[in-house]
Amino acid sequence: MIDLDRRSREMVAEVRELGRRYMRPMGLEADRAAEPPPADHPFYLLCSRQGGLVSRTIGEDEPSGEGDGEAALAWRPLRAVLTAEESAYWDRGVALSLPGPGLGGAALRSTATPEQQERFLQPFLDHSHAHWGAMAMTEPGAGSDVARIRTRARRDGDGWVLSGAKMFCSNAARAEWVVVWATVDRDLGRQGHRAFVVERATPGFEIIKIEHKMGSRGYETASFVLDDVRVPAENLLGGESFYESRRGFKGAMATFNITRPIHAAQGVGMGRAALDHALDFVRAEYPAHGRRRQRALDRLAEIRRGLHTARLLCLHAVWLARNGQHNALEASYAKLFAPPVVFRAVSTALDVLGEAGVRNDRMLEKLYRDVKILDIGEGTQQVQRLVVARQLFGFPRGS
Repeated sequence: MIDLDRRSREMVAEVRELGRRYMRPMGLEADRAAEPPPADHPFYLLCSRQGGLVSRTIGEDEPSGEGDGEAALAWRPLRAVLTAEESAYWDRGVALSLPGPGLGGAALRSTATPEQQERFLQPFLDHSHAHWGAMAMTEPGAGSDVARIRTRARRDGDGWVLSGAKMFCSNAARAEWVVVWATVDRDLGRQGHRAFVVERATPGFEIIKIEHKMGSRGYETASFVLDDVRVPAENLLGGESFYESRRGFKGAMATFNITRPIHAAQGVGMGRAALDHALDFVRAEYPAHGRRRQRALDRLAEIRRGLHTARLLCLHAVWLARNGQHNALEASYAKLFAPPVVFRAVSTALDVLGEAGVRNDRMLEKLYRDVKILDIGEGTQQVQRLVVARQLFGFPRGS
């Protein structure tokens, strides 16, 4: 049992209440409409006015100047996992749409200089209206194998010029800035990677498509192009010295070592939602002490055990991060284990409900479509197996 601090308990309780009142209804409505809530939705303003608390369900905490000092920093990874699970219980898509720096904030924390963190994260302390940030790594020819990034960065005078295309970027169309990963030389592989903050109004930055998705419709997923986008030198995260000796790519991977267990924890929340839905159905529809009821409860108990194990893997990974220990292996363990467990949870719940579970007005049908992204986001399952093999057995890396 985790002995949570007062602030963490309050955060989880507030996410639970907001999830019940707003997030689940918004998620169901977004799924029916096949598009995310608009950026001016009143709920986003409510989140901002309440101090941006709910935006931390995707892994962020106060950018600076708030919280409980070193104690708050120590609790940040654990809070992120717990609030991620709770928010995804109500609706993962809406949770990812909430105002905040998003994955871009995680990249800034692991890569940026203190001056850059102050510059780009400070606006999120303005709670008068909603703010978003984003991070773009995936390209048409570079998904989980990020070493294949082709977006080009070239030095030009006192700045940089970026050219290329990015896709599947969460919240990019409403973000005030996007952390864009590019390469200075494709032949250098990972050593050529650089991260830049591209601000929304920069000429040449153009959103070209908002994806229409099978599931997870509560947040927007955008594709954009960079047509000779000029950014100042101070927008290169970490500065030139950061990218010596492969540190740039390692900075990107350090981001995922935190966000992968958060992603897995979101899956645990979705699995819990399916489990609770099925339990409510069994209690209401199956005769007490009947054999059919007992068989269903036995199956659901197995699902509960799997979800509990997945949660422990997530907590272990962030506990290591909280204590300054290397957690790449454990982060991949959590990401590798959780998605199939969550898929079985939703599938089992559908089996228990039968025809009642696949009607479009039922939440389980939506969860069945939503859950697929767990396999893909934050690195596919195949990539996680490679990461684990490299960590355990010295499996050779690519270029």
